[in-house]
Amino acid sequence: MAAIPTQEAFLPFREYRTWYRITGSLDSGRLPLVVAHGGPGCTHDYVDSFKGIAEIDGRAVIHYDQLGNGKSTRLAEKGPDFWTPALFLDELDTLLKHLGIQDRYAFLGQSWGGMLGAEHAVRRPKGLKALVIANSPANMHTWVAEANRLREELPQEVQDTLLKHERAGTITDPEYIAASRVFYDRHVCRVVPWPEEVARTFATMDEDNTVYRNMNGPTEFHVIGTMKDWTIEDRLPLIEAPTLLISGKYDEATPLVVKPYVDRVRGCEWVLFESSSHMPHVEEKDLCLKTVAEFLERYD
Repeated sequence: MAAIPTQEAFLPFREYRTWYRITGSLDSGRLPLVVAHGGPGCTHDYVDSFKGIAEIDGRAVIHYDQLGNGKSTRLAEKGPDFWTPALFLDELDTLLKHLGIQDRYAFLGQSWGGMLGAEHAVRRPKGLKALVIANSPANMHTWVAEANRLREELPQEVQDTLLKHERAGTITDPEYIAASRVFYDRHVCRVVPWPEEVARTFATMDEDNTVYRNMNGPTEFHVIGTMKDWTIEDRLPLIEAPTLLISGKYDEATPLVVKPYVDRVRGCEWVLFESSSHMPHVEEKDLCLKTVAEFLERYD
């Protein structure tokens, strides 16, 4: 089998640069798939496995690091007013136009990337032919409530450790980080040890958490950033693109968190991965990629 071509480059965006990579050929005849990572403030690394869809059906798969993250321009000096959904919607539109695919493409967003995808889709862009929302909330209040419900199911000593450091303001303490990891190993990625590409994303966030800190807050349980009151529930009926929703049985995006997409997006299909938490594309990789590829093929 011939090697699949890949191309990396930087996109000029405002006065900055956005890194992107194309796996496969934009001339394949199939819908090119744009993949947006979560966070806000993660990197493309942990969703890298979606490039495997190019091997399944030959379509181009485009990854990019959103502004402020990974290989794109870092902006540690920017505060909350800068980091908004509008900024990232503008960046996405700029990417689509730069690649010349704005009239015909599919979009997959994971976690925050799915929130971004929903914000994009409610504007009814003519070129969006298929939408995949992976492990994403539709309302941040529900997300926080469910994260804290799951937290209450952790071993008591883990809960006590988390609370002790939150009260003391010492959430960078190694003991707090270790306690948080118990939650992550249950509800974010259940593959132990974490695959290298997942660990790489978290290492990059440890080194620069500007976007996550400003938009989300210090932790998954304590959302005090600019997204704290975000919701798209009432706007979901505006989405016209065929939509696939995916989530995991042990996901921090619980059924209650993702249900508005099923209830309010016309014709939305929901696939629940029985052995996954927040990363079916890592935890049940082959099945997840096959599921997404089969959905997209219907709209090529």
